[in-house]
Amino acid sequence: MAAQFILVVDDEPDIRQLVSEILEDEGYEVAVAENAEQAKDLRRKRRPDLILLDIWMPGEDGISLLKSWQQGGALSSPVIMMSGHGTIETAIEATRLGAYDFIEKPLSMAKMLLAIDNVLRSEKLAQENKGLRDQIHSPSQPIGSSQIMTSLREQAKRIAQHNNTILIYGESGVGKEVFARYLHKKSSNNEHPFVKATVSSFESDKVKKALFGWEEGDKVHYGLFEESRGGTLYLSNIVALPEDVQKRLLSALREGFYTRVNGHDKIRLSLMLIFSSRHDLRDDVTAGLFDKDLYSQISIIPLVIPPLNEHPEDVPELLNYYVDQLTEQDGLPYRHFSVAAQNYLRNHQWFGNVRELRNLVQRLLIMGVDAEITQEEVEESIGIDVPIFSQSVSQTPNTLFELPLRQAREQFEHDYLDFQLKQVDGNVSRLATLVKMERTHLYRKMRSLNIDPKEYGNK
Repeated sequence: MAAQFILVVDDEPDIRQLVSEILEDEGYEVAVAENAEQAKDLRRKRRPDLILLDIWMPGEDGISLLKSWQQGGALSSPVIMMSGHGTIETAIEATRLGAYDFIEKPLSMAKMLLAIDNVLRSEKLAQENKGLRDQIHSPSQPIGSSQIMTSLREQAKRIAQHNNTILIYGESGVGKEVFARYLHKKSSNNEHPFVKATVSSFESDKVKKALFGWEEGDKVHYGLFEESRGGTLYLSNIVALPEDVQKRLLSALREGFYTRVNGHDKIRLSLMLIFSSRHDLRDDVTAGLFDKDLYSQISIIPLVIPPLNEHPEDVPELLNYYVDQLTEQDGLPYRHFSVAAQNYLRNHQWFGNVRELRNLVQRLLIMGVDAEITQEEVEESIGIDVPIFSQSVSQTPNTLFELPLRQAREQFEHDYLDFQLKQVDGNVSRLATLVKMERTHLYRKMRSLNIDPKEYGNK
């Protein structure tokens, strides 16, 4: 686990030496600066977890330095001010500029260590609270007692102990973020932040800055890599990374260092990186949409989360979990699923996976009145939507006009995709472009129509 990094800024060499030695004995990593210029340079090279900043220094004083950092945006690191002859006005000004605490010289080492401990604990609690808010509707670990889920949890534990770069595959709604948090929890990084971001949520020209950070003259803007230093960064929908960012990321993974946009200092890449995709990235590599070397770098041991309909025995456990969660967290009235309702839902197709299941539970708790949720109520809530099309073109009736509307539509969609897949030799990336359909929806549609694109390759 990476030690917390403290920057000590003081013009008195004896104080710098004494404080750094004591902090290092306490297990912290320490850098020292004797003036504002050195402090700026060290802060540019690496974001500190905490800054001890003297007020009275030759040249630029500590208050002015704090103000310049504050004007560059919210303070990226907590600051404790130090002063041998400060005033109440000075302390108020420092607090107004974002300083966390103010300690007087001569320094009491016990008081200083207590102040540092309080600040770092407060920062950790703030991160944990943010994480709890982010995952308030997600399980603390993957739910399910099936052989599939038991094996996946064991696999995740092993991967978390030995890999710093992990790729998770899974359809929308299967719980990729839940597994990402589980990997973080089981890793040696679990005392540090878990940060998540969806690549497609950034404008394409801003992804690079968001990940690597950037510099504007003396101003430093830290990116997600530095925000999650020592911890875990989870990047979902990795396929949306622009080509130039893919190249830059590959270089960082290979070298173990990166630079900020418009920066020159090499910064160590010190974190666990978890990526996720809704579909097999090999299709994107084949289509030239994803860098093959980056794919090789991040897919050494991919973690594949299956759709819910491949482990239906977990459905009753998931139903009970979300009933308990929604009644406790959202104050919804408690209801329980009848055995018949649970059995019916075990055989539901779950195109939206666990997310669809949670939404169904929420809807039934809100709309129902009886204590028991019956099969009839479940059927009415989700509708009966079982595909009844023929399995191949050769079995198509003489005319679609003889079929009910829904069956005719599904039969046409089956035959249409069957024809188009033959044209592209089963390449789903090319198929998505050809039929002008987003790949996640396309995979879902093919599965509902019992079409396996792998059967169309090299024909």
